[in-house]
Amino acid sequence: MRCCLHPAVRRAPWRALHRASQALLAGLALLLGSLAQARGPEPAPLPTAELRAQEQASCLPGEQQLWPDGRDRPAGVDRIAIVYRHAGAPPQFDEATVLGAVQRAAQAWSACGIPAQVLGEEAAALEATPPVVVLWSEAESRGQFALAHLAQRRLAMSAALYALLAQRNPRHPAAQTLQMTLSHELGHFYGLVAHSRRCIDVMSYYTNATGQTCSTRDGRSFRSAPEYRALLPTACDIQRCRALNGAR
Repeated sequence: MRCCLHPAVRRAPWRALHRASQALLAGLALLLGSLAQARGPEPAPLPTAELRAQEQASCLPGEQQLWPDGRDRPAGVDRIAIVYRHAGAPPQFDEATVLGAVQRAAQAWSACGIPAQVLGEEAAALEATPPVVVLWSEAESRGQFALAHLAQRRLAMSAALYALLAQRNPRHPAAQTLQMTLSHELGHFYGLVAHSRRCIDVMSYYTNATGQTCSTRDGRSFRSAPEYRALLPTACDIQRCRALNGAR
């Protein structure tokens, strides 16, 4: 009968069980330690610049995600002619600088399968499709650094905002902002209307009205760099454009 056992006898099985469990835990700890050594140390996070370079150059399955702020549609053209008008440009940009940025954006987007070319006014007038006119206009840019008007085929930029940027933050590389905004807005003429949730994409928006943020490959915040978005279309931007426009 349990009532008649000596206390030391009653405790003996529990002590044996306790010793066995301690031995088991110690064995598990040794096993986990050996597995960790075999696996090696956890890889260190990539530097931001290296991570951005990888994200720009490749598009992994499932990475393409869009904000629900528009519906993509095919560009509906075989080629895109672009005309640049320098009148009204801010003083920090000469014509060659802006024209170079327009040409880089056009060349990069041509990888979509629809070639884009910067032409003079006379040559562009001979094109079957009206050209995209890139110009400086406060009214048409509507308080943005740049704004695409798809129906009118006009891409308007704000000289006033670049002047304000130079005044508020003279160290900021304004030429990079110029390149990024031109590349972004030109992408809309390729039919990419919705914005990407992949921070690195030139077609991305960082946040939406409810405070949701875009994504990076390692899950860290896009705020790890002053400007995370690429200056030119990324692999995902081009892949999305090619799929949309039926390029092979």
